[in-house]
Amino acid sequence: MSPELSLIERKTLIRAPRSRVWKAIADLNQFSAWFSVKAEGVFEPGARVRMTSTYKGHEGTVFYMTIDEISPEHRFSWRWNPDAELPREDTTAPTTLVEFRLEEVEGGTLVTVTESGFDRVDPAHRAKAFADNSEGWKIQMENLSAYVGKTA
Repeated sequence: MSPELSLIERKTLIRAPRSRVWKAIADLNQFSAWFSVKAEGVFEPGARVRMTSTYKGHEGTVFYMTIDEISPEHRFSWRWNPDAELPREDTTAPTTLVEFRLEEVEGGTLVTVTESGFDRVDPAHRAKAFADNSEGWKIQMENLSAYVGKTA
């Protein structure tokens, strides 16, 4: 697998305190607002959370995330199936790891989101899953920044 299709990384400076950005990411209701989903479940390690997209053009799409780690105000991660070609409820499908890392910097909070593990995705679907999620993370980081800006 080519290295350029193995890891997505996006960084965004959000002009808000880390505690405010953390709440937007780790609070299920706030996350749902900017991520454009209706969530069912809880954000706690090991929990499987059902998400139904409310994003224009993807309304009603159901997917699941399994919460990996929550380190308050520092790291929030989960695993999910990035392959839209497979049934999203399939618990045996390969998953990628999504990590949000927050760092206090001058002027606000540096948010880094990474998604890794594309080497586990079916090669027939890998490039599309990578491209879709790469664009998706660009949009979601913009959504997060806008949401925090409106609610800070």
